[in-house]
Order: sequence, then structure tokens, then C-alpha cells
Amino acid sequence: MPRLFDDYATGRAYDEMFEAGAPRDPYLTLSRSFNDLDPDDVASRVEALRTAYLDQGVTFDIGGEERAFPLDIVPRVIEMETWQEVDAGVQQRVKALEAFLADVYDAGQVFEDGVIPRRVVATSSHFHREAGGVRPPNGVRVHVSGIDLIRDDEGNFRVLEDNVRVPSGVSYVMTNRRSIAAALPEAFSHHRIRPVASYPQRLLAALRAAAPAGVTDPTVVVLTPGVYNGAYFEHALLARTMGVELVEGRDLQCRRGRVMMRTTHGLEPVHVIYRRVDDEFLDPVHFRGDSLLGCPGLIDAARSGQVTLANAVGNGVADDKLVYTYLPDIIRYYLGEEPRLRNVDTWRLGDADAREEVMDRLDELVIKPVDGSGGKGIVIGPAATRTELDELRQRVMQDPRAWIAQPVVQLSTVPTYVDGTMAARHVDLRPFAVNDGQRVWVLPGGLTRVALEEGQLIVNSSRGGGSKDTWVLAGTAPTPVPRVEAPAPVPVGPTPSPGPAMDEAAATVEGQQQQQQQHQVRHPHASDTDTAGEDGAGC
Repeated sequence: MPRLFDDYATGRAYDEMFEAGAPRDPYLTLSRSFNDLDPDDVASRVEALRTAYLDQGVTFDIGGEERAFPLDIVPRVIEMETWQEVDAGVQQRVKALEAFLADVYDAGQVFEDGVIPRRVVATSSHFHREAGGVRPPNGVRVHVSGIDLIRDDEGNFRVLEDNVRVPSGVSYVMTNRRSIAAALPEAFSHHRIRPVASYPQRLLAALRAAAPAGVTDPTVVVLTPGVYNGAYFEHALLARTMGVELVEGRDLQCRRGRVMMRTTHGLEPVHVIYRRVDDEFLDPVHFRGDSLLGCPGLIDAARSGQVTLANAVGNGVADDKLVYTYLPDIIRYYLGEEPRLRNVDTWRLGDADAREEVMDRLDELVIKPVDGSGGKGIVIGPAATRTELDELRQRVMQDPRAWIAQPVVQLSTVPTYVDGTMAARHVDLRPFAVNDGQRVWVLPGGLTRVALEEGQLIVNSSRGGGSKDTWVLAGTAPTPVPRVEAPAPVPVGPTPSPGPAMDEAAATVEGQQQQQQQHQVRHPHASDTDTAGEDGAGC
């Protein structure tokens, strides 16, 4: 009987499963499990997996078009020792980002000490002065983060970008685990795999810990742009699994500095808002005056300490790819430690010497907009035409601050089921971290995105990418998770009866939800799993 991996060929990149034709240690059991299966059996399981995903409504949205999100049947396996290094590196990075954001929106000592130029932050499209007076009750601005990692030619994890505004994609992590466990019960039972099901419980605990001073039993809600948003599936899943209400901007109102929620019993106070609405649409008093997705007065309520917004407004400045280039120094400055996870080598094109070198090597490098997401705006020099490179050169020279350059990094590969065979495809990884003010907890594994097209280095869903279940092997019993009692659901009041005015308002809201997605495609943290900025989950 032919075996699935008989004709598998690794490429130039670091292959995580095979070395010199033999499985690496973490993959030994998995490779045996697949080789024991008949190819026709695998094909039927792949089809069942695809059907199950569609039945569950696991989709993402691109430009108003709803698409299925492919889940590959071959899991990615990370051994315990490697994961411990990743876990420690992500924790370190989140702590440094917390300190940086607190400083940026307060004393700004990091500028005075010359760690990063003030103009780098001030010129970021996601720096909001309105955030200056908002001081989170427990000092946490980055309640949830998604740090995008790649493995280089030597198999070392490196940070590709930071997502601390409204990172998304964790719903796929939980759904992938359930689906793969059902599709590969034999392989799953032969591994000790760190669980991911505790994420909603961890998130709820962190949100409750962020309640305003004096509030012992806070009401937590998830604020969604609405059903037309590409990540609505995730918003609804998290609200349901945390046992809290999923609300839209029209369900909230601010009265005398307090945020209230409309319910069937009247107005009820809200203390913590896990918001999945982008900054620019969150509060029409301070940002876009035409927004119907947020609620007027939210920023003032947060500034007065009556409500906590998670994540904090203004966090997007830390997602700026130019700020990213300073993160190693920021870690040293605030923590007095060397970075555990290295950045990808990067040129700042605002620097004249760096720009001159990059212009001479434009056809060798990857050029990225500093506020881009979802793979949008990226030019891979070796794959670009002369005309494209000439146009890029003009754009860079017009606004050098808006661009960075990086070498072409051959992302690591993992076997992927393509047209009945196993083929090497490039992957990245987004670990999710939750900060409750006492510790930073990293979800074991995170979201692995895979480029399904041969040779493609951009893994985003908008470029045809999919995902994999990520198995972190457990060498010891997992640490027990403290139970957090979910609050009783609060019934939300009835939606007003439709009429001509409601039809017009609904059309406006739908348009704004799609505008937010387009805005996120142009800026960090797109509306599909692309950067998982927000919102649609990074895939």
C-alpha cells in the first residue's frame, strides 16, 4: 500500500516534520499514524473535515464575500522544550509592550532617554492623543495580544509583527482543535497535547480583573461591529463561551459618565467592554463623527474610570512596523533583559543610508508599508516586475517613513494535504497571550496559518491561505486552570420594530462595518484572520 509521505519533498526552507528524509522526533508518532491510514480513508476524512467546517459556519469575509476557511488535516507539532522558549519570549514581549504604551501615553520617558524618537510615535497613524488621559484600573492596556512568529532557515522562531490593538483568530484555534480531534482520533489519542479549551475562561478572568475600582462583581460585554463584520463568528463564540452578552453600539448608552446597556429589565451598568470595534469607529465624539458602530461618550467614561475598554484605545501605535524595529531596545530599556525572540532583520527607510542600500537592492528584498495588514501592500522584490519596482521606488521616496524593508525569509514548511498528496507549504504562528495584571498567560500553540499555494510566502486568508491545528506536546501535566464563575446572562432588550428609518440606518451600519474591514485592511489588524489585528482572525 502506498504511503502518504513516500513522495514528500522538502524545499529550501526549514521543514518542521522531516530532516534528510526521516521524521523529526516530535513528528514520529504522527507520521506513523498517517502512514497506517489508507489514502482513500484520508481523502474521506479531509472531505468530512471540510463539510464539518462549513456546517459550523467557520468562514471569513473579504470585501463582503463570505468564504470557507480551509483547515488542513495535518497538525503542526511543537515539542515542549521549544514551546517553553516561545512562551517565555511572548511573555517578555507583552510585558515590554505594556510598559511602552503606559509610558507613551503618560510621561514619555522613553523619548527623553533616546530609546525611540518621539516623531516615530507621533507620526504613527494609530497614535491617539485621546488615549492620554485613560488610565486602566489595573494598569493593563494589552489584555489580549497576538504576536506573529515565523521560523527561519535554521528553525529558530522570530517575531514578524505585534498585534496588540484588537487581535483576532483565536476562535479558529478552538474550533480547529475540536475538528482535528474528531478527524484524527487515533493520532490524537497517541499524543499528550496541551489543551486550548481554557482560553475563554482565562480571558474572562482577565476582563473581570480589569474592572473599575470598587466593582467586585463586574458586568462584562463583548462589543461587536455587527453581523456583517468578517470576525462576527469569533465575537459570538467568545461571548457565548464566556457567558457574557454580545452587544452592538446601539445597545449601549452613556449617562453621567457611566456606560449602560439596554436590557428587557431596563438599563444595566456595564463595567468592562471587550471591544472588537476599531478605534476610529468606537466613539463618534472623539473619532469618526458618523460612526454608528460604537457609542458616544465611551472615551470619556473610560477616562473617568467608570468603564474599562479592552484592549485600550491607542494600542495600535505598538503595532506600527516602524515601532517594531525598536522593540529589542524597548525590551532592554524597560525589562533590563536581552530579547528572547529576535526580530526579523529590518531596514528603516526613513534613514537615508538604509534607504540608499535598499534602493540598490530593491529586487532582492521584501518591502512593507508600516501600517499594512493582511499581506496588503507588500512587494516581494524577486517576484516583482521592473514596472512594479519602479512604481514602488517612487512611493518609497515620496514617504520613506511609511515603509520598511526585510530580507526574503523562507518561512518554515509543514506537510500539507494538497490534491491527494502531501506537499511542503509555508506556515507562520500567532500565539495569543492574556494579561490579567498579575501574569501573562500564553495559549499553548496558537493559530498556525498555512499558504496553500506552492511557493507562496504570504499566509493570509485573503491570499488563499488556510490554517492548521497546533499541537504543543506536554512533557508534564498541564497546570490546572482556576475556575471563574461566569455571570448570569443579562437579557438584551428587543430590537426596535423595522421601518423606513430603520432600513436606512441598517444600510448605514452595514456600510460602516464593511468600511471598518476595509480600514483594517489598509491599516494594522485587518478584518479577517489576516493580521488578526482586528478583525477576522489572522489567517
